[in-house]
Amino acid sequence: MKIIRLSAALVTIVSLTTTACSNDLTGMNANPNSPTSAPATALFSNATETTVGRFNGSFQTLSMTSLFAQHIAQVQYVDEDRGHIRTTTIDALYTGLYTGELEDYDKVRVMGQTAKTPNVWGPALVMQGWIFQNMTDLWGDIPYSEALKGDIGGSLTPKYDAQKDIYYGVIASLTTASTGMKGATDAGLGSADLIFQGDNTKWQRFANSLRARMALRMLKADPAKAGTELAAAFAAGVMTSNADNAQMAWPGDGVFDNPWAANFATRDDHRMSKTLLDTMNALHDPRVPVYAQPTKADPTKYTGLQNGMTNPYSDSATTTSRPGAIFYPGATSYGTFGTAAGKKTPSNLMVYAEVAFIQAEAAERGLGGLSGPAAYYNAAVTASIQQWGGSAADAASYLAQPGVAYAGGAAGLNQIGVQKWIALFTQGSEAWSEWRRTGNPATIKMGPNAYSDVQTVWRRITYASNELSVNAASLAAAIARQGPDNYATRIWWDKP
Repeated sequence: MKIIRLSAALVTIVSLTTTACSNDLTGMNANPNSPTSAPATALFSNATETTVGRFNGSFQTLSMTSLFAQHIAQVQYVDEDRGHIRTTTIDALYTGLYTGELEDYDKVRVMGQTAKTPNVWGPALVMQGWIFQNMTDLWGDIPYSEALKGDIGGSLTPKYDAQKDIYYGVIASLTTASTGMKGATDAGLGSADLIFQGDNTKWQRFANSLRARMALRMLKADPAKAGTELAAAFAAGVMTSNADNAQMAWPGDGVFDNPWAANFATRDDHRMSKTLLDTMNALHDPRVPVYAQPTKADPTKYTGLQNGMTNPYSDSATTTSRPGAIFYPGATSYGTFGTAAGKKTPSNLMVYAEVAFIQAEAAERGLGGLSGPAAYYNAAVTASIQQWGGSAADAASYLAQPGVAYAGGAAGLNQIGVQKWIALFTQGSEAWSEWRRTGNPATIKMGPNAYSDVQTVWRRITYASNELSVNAASLAAAIARQGPDNYATRIWWDKP
């Protein structure tokens, strides 16, 4: 054994000596545990897990947008529900997106375009577009055209683009991605694609469905462009069933868990909103026992909590409903709710039900070359019920009710708005954006104990505070164009 060890040592010394004589020793400074580059597959997987967790997690949906949409209410630590959003929450969201996953997706895009592999750069471009759409719908004007270029000689103080230009730019990028992937035969991302596992057709449908979402959203601000883009998106091919849903399926291994389940494992801060459950209970909605748990005080009841209350835990903890058991990990620090399967509950980026609601509204308004809004509306409601575990029979019974059966005209548009808002549960940003766009449901308003300086439900979130020190001139220009940097300023597409 001693001889073998000596021989190995000698081999090592000889190898190092030979390397020192023939190569530059500076390479030895590289740390193999801290690589400066990574393959596209690793970057894509990491960016996807990070960004879906960020947008669907506790510091976005549960602390901001699902409260604004009044899907969820806070039963303790209620500052956000009363109208005060922590600056640190906003700063972390804004900064993390630019320095993290947007940068990663951009590197994947460059790698894929260099290698001429559309099934690599296409999904990266779609995910970048999804992030920018979410970001501009939160803040309005943000850095876009000059963003992500600091490491290639671009501006370190990028301008804030007008939201109209961001919408136009993202729609163009999504079109490029969809067109580029059509007919592409490269291997793509394979199992590193945590959304569609490398399915080229589903990525195209997702890209075109996002185009349709954005087109409808800008209907009041830019009706001509909205109509053109809706028609183009539908013609290119959007989602056609729940099999096309863009979802992140979590491993549920205790490291990568559904972000709601991870939050609820140790925190008992949330209950279902009274606004949502009152609406669903009145309609005898079959999704109620999926979205919510019965109250502890009376297991026969599903009761929501009024948003904007002052520390209601002692009065309401047992008399109001927690979110559904499918969002809980089983054993928690305050009791057992759900099962370990809750850690695997998928997070939604966009689902077919939303697409069918977009088609229903377009058909009702005579846009996009569609007609027959009732059929699209019925398909949307059915898809949502089935997505959450209900049956076609459940959907048929629900749609037969007088308050749910499609009425058409202005009443029909209100029904589309309310049902779409219900279907977007867990997608706080989208539910809030649709309320801002349509005003449905009309029952959303600030709670009785809202802070005195917050008079209405937030229309946008304020800019990251560190932008004042690192990009003040660009920020000032954006505020001058868009309006005061406060919660009440309406963004470009949010028209009265």
